[in-house]
Amino acid sequence: MKYKKDFPIFKRKYRGHDLIYLDSAATSQKPQAVIDAVSNFYANGCANIGRSVYDLGEQATRQVNLVRQKLANFINSDFNEIVFTSGATSGINFVASTWGAKFIQPGDEIIISVSEHHANFVPWQNLAQKTGTVLRILNLTSDYELDLVAYQKLLTSKTKLVAITYSSNVLGVINNLDLIISLAKKFGAAVLIDAAQAISYHKIDVKKLDCDFLVFSGHKMLAPDGVGVLYINQKWHDQIDPYQFGGGMISSVSLKQVTYLKSPVKFEAGTLPIGSIMGLGAALDYYQEHLDYHDLQKHLASLCANLLDGLAKLTAVKVIGNPKQLRQSGHLVSFTVSGFHAHDVAAYLDQFGICTRAGNHCAQPLHDVLGLAATVRVSFHVYNNKHDVDYLLSCLKELIERGF
Repeated sequence: MKYKKDFPIFKRKYRGHDLIYLDSAATSQKPQAVIDAVSNFYANGCANIGRSVYDLGEQATRQVNLVRQKLANFINSDFNEIVFTSGATSGINFVASTWGAKFIQPGDEIIISVSEHHANFVPWQNLAQKTGTVLRILNLTSDYELDLVAYQKLLTSKTKLVAITYSSNVLGVINNLDLIISLAKKFGAAVLIDAAQAISYHKIDVKKLDCDFLVFSGHKMLAPDGVGVLYINQKWHDQIDPYQFGGGMISSVSLKQVTYLKSPVKFEAGTLPIGSIMGLGAALDYYQEHLDYHDLQKHLASLCANLLDGLAKLTAVKVIGNPKQLRQSGHLVSFTVSGFHAHDVAAYLDQFGICTRAGNHCAQPLHDVLGLAATVRVSFHVYNNKHDVDYLLSCLKELIERGF
């Protein structure tokens, strides 16, 4: 899959080498089409939306609505179920501060997993501490997968919410959401899915999933920073109050009372990140025009398999995750190198133009449970190829054999 030419950053030299970018789980690179869409908005179409009666503003409004419809088609939702946010973190905090604060009472229970990103861990931990809610933590099996036997035992009539990641940003595991959601529904629990790590690589259908909420960030799927999506199942629209208040979401306001517009603008106070939304629309177009999810998954899994084969030959390396699943549907591989801190490994690789991630990846509870201070994470996207993997492996081998 030779898409690297579409991404201008790869035309530059980095530390005197060709750039080998292996940190797409943190943020993806941007194709020229996305960069052009953002630039074109500010150069030729910059105006605010929603209240403008002049043509430039109406054009911007139409473009934002067009992107919203593209997103609805992208995840098979309705137009009014797509709420623009600043990212997945903002979306989760929205749900915790609105739906959670209203519907979760002392003694109720929330189930999350030990493998959650901090963005889907801390908001529920904070809500539990404030409200007297019980936070139930789902652990892993020895194969680094969610313990679904234990999950069934955690579910009770007290369970009000299950908040689970679609795919771990450390383990690369694709969770069995069909089972997780169907079991939660039997107990009347709502379900929030953190799809930030999955939206770039897996086709998501919210109607098929039957989740109540789903969040993702644009910057991980070839789009700009500062824009994300919160899907809210329309059954909740009239039951949830706005998260923030201000311009754009008001139907009428007087000295004594206020009424709000309908979803989605009811939940979008203030000026949206319009330029970033234009970039997100261009990213969706890039996916539709150039990328097939099946082929993309196959490509990324093959890179994981190549990397795992090479790491298996380096006795100092321990892979953290389920190799079988990573070979089938993975997009990232995390590992440790005996005798080296993860930060030192990443710093060494950086000298050769290789960008990897090192640390706890905003998943400190998971690292604590695994007894690890930090891991090195290699994550792929469409612009990576086997040469990137081979070069990485050769540098890792030299590090292990020679040290610094």
